[in-house]
Amino acid sequence: MPTNNLSTELTTLIEEQVIPCYDKFDKAHNRTHVHTVISQSLKLAQHYDVNIAMVYTIAAYHDLGLVKGREHHHTESARIVRSDDRLKEFFTPQEIGIIADAVEDHRASNSREPRTIYGKIIAEADRIIDSETIMRRTIQYGLNHYPALGKEEHIERARLHLNEKYSRNGYLKLWIPQSDNAQRLHKFQELMQDNELLSKALDRIFDEENSSQT
Repeated sequence: MPTNNLSTELTTLIEEQVIPCYDKFDKAHNRTHVHTVISQSLKLAQHYDVNIAMVYTIAAYHDLGLVKGREHHHTESARIVRSDDRLKEFFTPQEIGIIADAVEDHRASNSREPRTIYGKIIAEADRIIDSETIMRRTIQYGLNHYPALGKEEHIERARLHLNEKYSRNGYLKLWIPQSDNAQRLHKFQELMQDNELLSKALDRIFDEENSSQT
């Protein structure tokens, strides 16, 4: 990922002490996920006059609140930012406040628009609109959090979640016009409208993920 313009001290903190925290989370929010969000955030940031170190840090910290569960992980992630004294070495109190606000604003189900461009960047980067990735992460989350469900129940749970979040009437909002997400979302919505195609995809992914856990 393009971190050449960041201080060695900051990247060392992030890569050696923050990123490893994601190893404790489910497959949908693991180290691969946070590295992808960091990469996407830095790519989107190139279109704006922003502090790259702040963008990098926001992306790295955005899901740390999962340590307390998913429901309020965005506010818990913001609390972690505000209480992490290590960040005072790199940022002013005002910058840390902006980082915390952006981390809190990243969640897709938030009803309000992110408060700053930093919040919009992380919110967009975290979307990662790729149909295969989205469906796989949804199945992975279900297997990790609802192990008692049967196959058909997992697939139905995934279908309901995808419709609630990604359909034309879903709660997902996109904020960065330079992102490729809008076109990808449209293609995914077309796939979801084909019930047979969606069912086959979810069935295949469930079998792949379920077998990897047994």
